[in-house]
Amino acid sequence: MNFTRKSCGLLLIGIFLFVTSCKDDNSYAVPNTYNFDNVAYSGQTDRLGMLAELKSYIGSVTDGVVLDAGRLAAMYSNESNLAQWTGTYGSKQMRDKTDGGQQLVFDALLNAAAADSDGAAAVATQGTPGLVTSLDGEKVYFVNANGVEYAQIIEKGLMGALIMHQQTGIYLEPGRMDVDNSTVIDGEGTEMEHHFDESFGYFGVPIDFPTNTDGVRFWGDYCNDRNEDLNTNTPIMNAYLSGRAAISNNDLRTRDEQIDIIQEQMDIVAASTAIHYINSAISNFNDNARRFHALSEAVAFYYACQFNPDAKASVADVNAVLTQLGGNSNFMDMNFYNTTLANLESARADIVAQYGFDANAASQF
Repeated sequence: MNFTRKSCGLLLIGIFLFVTSCKDDNSYAVPNTYNFDNVAYSGQTDRLGMLAELKSYIGSVTDGVVLDAGRLAAMYSNESNLAQWTGTYGSKQMRDKTDGGQQLVFDALLNAAAADSDGAAAVATQGTPGLVTSLDGEKVYFVNANGVEYAQIIEKGLMGALIMHQQTGIYLEPGRMDVDNSTVIDGEGTEMEHHFDESFGYFGVPIDFPTNTDGVRFWGDYCNDRNEDLNTNTPIMNAYLSGRAAISNNDLRTRDEQIDIIQEQMDIVAASTAIHYINSAISNFNDNARRFHALSEAVAFYYACQFNPDAKASVADVNAVLTQLGGNSNFMDMNFYNTTLANLESARADIVAQYGFDANAASQF
């Protein structure tokens, strides 16, 4: 965690902010739902909608659609009418909110998906992209020549490089938190309140989560999936509620405590979900389609950890695990045909050690 925020305002600009940042009076009320005054996060909701449409379009290859590279690029950057959205998203886009070091990664993946979709009706084999069908005939996936599933690696990859990056690594860090908290803009609140609300918008849950789980999306959905094993729902939601109430009452010490909880718990959700899909790959090892699908999700979820500033895994840790799972830390150079059971078990053991999970429990995630 960055010292600037944890120092409870010591380095904040201005005497007033310094005095109020360590307020000890916690007598204010914390609501049961995210129903605060002056809340707006439509831009975040728009990007979640865009990502859902992008994933759906890529997934349509299994129905015989040949992807248009121009449309994919337009969807990522929300350019003119080329994106052919079914929703209305204004001027917001996904590309400019993706971690700057990763934008070219997704440009390349989208271009490759378009190129490989031409003739993707062919059966996928090692060295040949196409469609791979599960042994029971129930699942069909579009994969590249190395077995990487485009729909999952792009969607889940952007859950990390875009959503996790913004939710935990931009909006909850000092650059967006150590700002004005006195001037209220109608409909948005103070600048600090607004930034915190935007982080909540990326969580993808209703304002009365977890009592209500209808419509949970992306990280909210996977948080809910992990809840039975790891009790992730309530801590994250309560931290958002308490943190927002604390900001509105200039209690920045409590705000920082709640930010720590959000970042820590979101990191747990990502790492444990990676283990969940490694377990699935182990269980379905002899079924190429299901193994490739699970591996595509596993590598993308662990890749997401690097975008959380409070992650237990370092970038080097993440790259090492990705290399065990796919032979390379770069999505474009991974080859799931070469992944062994020993690779899967070793990667799982490394994540368990990094995160302090119980090994026996983690094998059941």
